[in-house]
Amino acid sequence: MKTLFSILFCLLFLTAQELPDVREQYYDASKTKESAEQFHKLLSNYSKSNSVILAYKGASITLQSKFASGVKQKKQLFIEGATLVENAVKNSPENTEIRLVRLSIQENAPKILKYKANIEEDKKVIVDTFDKLPQDLKAYIRDYVKQSKVFTEKEKQQLLK
Repeated sequence: MKTLFSILFCLLFLTAQELPDVREQYYDASKTKESAEQFHKLLSNYSKSNSVILAYKGASITLQSKFASGVKQKKQLFIEGATLVENAVKNSPENTEIRLVRLSIQENAPKILKYKANIEEDKKVIVDTFDKLPQDLKAYIRDYVKQSKVFTEKEKQQLLK
């Protein structure tokens, strides 16, 4: 029993340690093909045991679609990544960080993909839970909200105060 607890503790601790790096790399990954590939490589071996990491893994695949060649491959990669994100939301519907990841994908997805249905729902979860979040996640959300076009001025004022 102690061994099982130790293994679980180590996995959770390592994941918590890696989240700041994952967040930073996610932000950078949208800028260049090389950054997107590096981000995807970082997350490609993660299992589905952590819903937050699963969401970022899905995001890494959707970013791969941005730089893929050919419409068919772009669409395939996007659907694969979006499916992982949706599974993460399904597994942890109240997780604010997962909602932020989905919102960021939906906000930036091309209209033709019709993947924008949950923006208002995700914004509501983010705004409603913001005050209860750890400071590092609040700072991460604030950075996103500053550049986002989907948050109203009222929502921005509430989150950026």
